[in-house]
Amino acid sequence: MNYLKILLLISVTLFFTSCGKNYTPEELEYIHKIEKERAEKDSVFQNDPTSPFNYKGKADFHPLNYFDVDPDFVLESKLYEYENKDTVVIYGTKGEERSSVRYGYLKLNYKGTKFNLNVYETIYRDSLKYYSIWFTDETTNKETYGVGRYINFELKDDPDYIYYIDFNTAYNPYCAYASTYSCAIPTKEDHIAIAIKAGEKKFHD
Repeated sequence: MNYLKILLLISVTLFFTSCGKNYTPEELEYIHKIEKERAEKDSVFQNDPTSPFNYKGKADFHPLNYFDVDPDFVLESKLYEYENKDTVVIYGTKGEERSSVRYGYLKLNYKGTKFNLNVYETIYRDSLKYYSIWFTDETTNKETYGVGRYINFELKDDPDYIYYIDFNTAYNPYCAYASTYSCAIPTKEDHIAIAIKAGEKKFHD
């Protein structure tokens, strides 16, 4: 997909997304940014030899499916560390056990509905620690992938840092595209009891 086609796709999407709601200039700029990132991801997934569509299993590619970008699904919270950081078993979709530390949680509020969201710490093969958010919600196995979705999380040193948790960037793990991959399954504690109509939808019908 060339650059002009990407711009056309973004412009058309912005037009339909903004219909019926008056967005501020800042919100329109944010929507443009997310739509551009989505178009770029499609290009990478279609053409990169290491993408899940070209590496393992070589699943047939079509553009990823998304909810319309909604600025209301950008929520904010400090990270509240657990006093006792328990090591928990997280299962992969192929049945294997994985160990992660339940590091902390975020206190989020979506239009008056309050919920907590866990942040997990995992040590990767290169001994580096990385932090993950994974969740299910009331769209899971309906409009969105049946295992759940992920959000990237970067830990900051400042304990009073305010994190912006953007559900518009929620994405499917690779196992959503090809069964040759295994991915972490969110636990019951990671369920959000509302419909998160933001981010990536199911890839397969």
